[in-house]
Amino acid sequence: MSRRSGILEFAVLGLLRESPMHGYELRKRLNTSLGVFRAFSYGSLYPCLKTLVANGWLIEEPGNASEEAVAATLAGRRAKIVYRLTAEGKERFEELLSHTGPDSWEDEHFGVRFAFFGQTSRDVRMRVLEGRRSRLEERLAKMRASLARTRERLDDYTLELQRHGMESVEREVRWLNELIESERAGRDQRDEPAGQDRMPEQGPDRSPEQDRSGDADGLPRHRGGSRPDPSDDTAK
Repeated sequence: MSRRSGILEFAVLGLLRESPMHGYELRKRLNTSLGVFRAFSYGSLYPCLKTLVANGWLIEEPGNASEEAVAATLAGRRAKIVYRLTAEGKERFEELLSHTGPDSWEDEHFGVRFAFFGQTSRDVRMRVLEGRRSRLEERLAKMRASLARTRERLDDYTLELQRHGMESVEREVRWLNELIESERAGRDQRDEPAGQDRMPEQGPDRSPEQDRSGDADGLPRHRGGSRPDPSDDTAK
């Protein structure tokens, strides 16, 4: 199985674990929720679905919407097929979710793995985050060494492009450092920030809202700008 088909299998099983979907809806979720699949086609998705069905990890069911079925019949089209995860499919996804090898922190895979961190155990999250950070630190060291060797031969625009690439990697490393620090502190990134579950002491002119700290989404506060998109091509 290729890396591309492997991460597609993981993403499809993960999305169908949330709810059954038909092919068009599934492709839309892959495009919008998981940026790495923005250029994905039906030609790649449906063979994957057929393979998952053949393996017993998915089952095909007719659409539940009666109006949709009637409209399809009148138009001479087949009703949409809904794909549902089986018990064996859930076990397969749990198995894939526990993997922490090098593929899980590569550019193409990391963004997809991160999208399912809410279903991933803390120790697995830590291994994936630390592996990703290590990989980017290696890349950053190579970029710096290359820039030091070739700086004098580069024109201003190529040099600026090299710097931009390095800055993108540096931003992601800082972001990973904050996530790892948060995980080590025992805070799940989807929970409220530490201390927000109790009422802080308030001064006479401060409201509870003013006394609260941290971001509303529970992720650690990021210094130096917004957190990067793990699938951002500039960080590769």
